[in-house]
Amino acid sequence: MLIACWSSKGGSGTTVVAAALAIALSGSSAGGAVFADFCGDGPAVLGVPEPEGPGLSDWLAAGDDVPPDGITRLEVDVIRGLTLLARGSLPFDAGRAAALAAAFAADTRPVVADCGTLVDEAAQVVAANAARSLLVVRPCFLALRRALLARVRPSGVVLVHEAGRALGGRDVEELLGVPVRARVECLPEVARMVDAGLLTSRLPRRMVRALRGAA
Repeated sequence: MLIACWSSKGGSGTTVVAAALAIALSGSSAGGAVFADFCGDGPAVLGVPEPEGPGLSDWLAAGDDVPPDGITRLEVDVIRGLTLLARGSLPFDAGRAAALAAAFAADTRPVVADCGTLVDEAAQVVAANAARSLLVVRPCFLALRRALLARVRPSGVVLVHEAGRALGGRDVEELLGVPVRARVECLPEVARMVDAGLLTSRLPRRMVRALRGAA
């Protein structure tokens, strides 16, 4: 199953939400989970060294001689049950992006893709073909305005809640026409765990509970 997390505006917390969702699914899914990093910040958020080998962009550039299931050979172990597919070292080639999305969809494990702000066409294709295409957004007028203009239509929203905002979950649902599947609080302890490289071992339980609806 492919779950894509993306945002219409930088600074929405997409990478942290995607990483937290992958960590949570790695513990609840029998076969574990995969975190596919289209943005390049995955290793830092997960607290692991930058992989030295090829990644997603290298697989996309390799051409049709590489079988779709060959992508699994590029996975790097993070913790028990969780593997990372790093961004890679090359510019993204969107030519095989649909095949990549199909390979993710066919995987028996949940694959959580951090598609960022959909700058790359390959990330757009993956987000558009995901079983769950999740817009990660703060209840901010500017972010929601951009979301309405996004090239990908979300199937649901992960709302990053901030105290003091005039807009709420119901406003977001009415504006975008899709359900809020998860509401994540801006938790200081999550920021501390990311800064310390400890998110994989100390992901707050309330964040895990909050993300259940997103899966």
